Amino acid sequence: MFKKILFALATTTLVASPIISAQAQAQGYGPQHRNEQTRTVVKHKPNGRTVIKKQTVVRKPVASHRRWAKGQRFDRRYATNYRVVNNYRDYRLSAPPRGYHWVRSGNDAVLIAITSGLIGAVVGSAIR
Repeated sequence: MFKKILFALATTTLVASPIISAQAQAQGYGPQHRNEQTRTVVKHKPNGRTVIKKQTVVRKPVASHRRWAKGQRFDRRYATNYRVVNNYRDYRLSAPPRGYHWVRSGNDAVLIAITSGLIGAVVGSAIR
């Protein structure tokens, strides 16, 4: 009895795996989904030989806009258009307390502790 169940499970797995793979590619989970591009390079040598190379280029996904919140740790790698704001009065921001400074992430102004990187305040759409 146990052998019959194992045999049925193995058969089902063998039959279902190509179907699931075809559905995944139909939904766009192929090389395009992973930002892969295959490129063919053809070089003609002076001795008459032709060299053909296929190169696969994988690009890392671009960081999208991140929503910052008070208490999070700020990481400038995830900030879009990161800049330190020295002229905070021009943007109608309050003077930063000692040990803090204002930075720009997209259109948001974020008050960050200099030593720890913790966010003290977020002002959305303050900078345009």
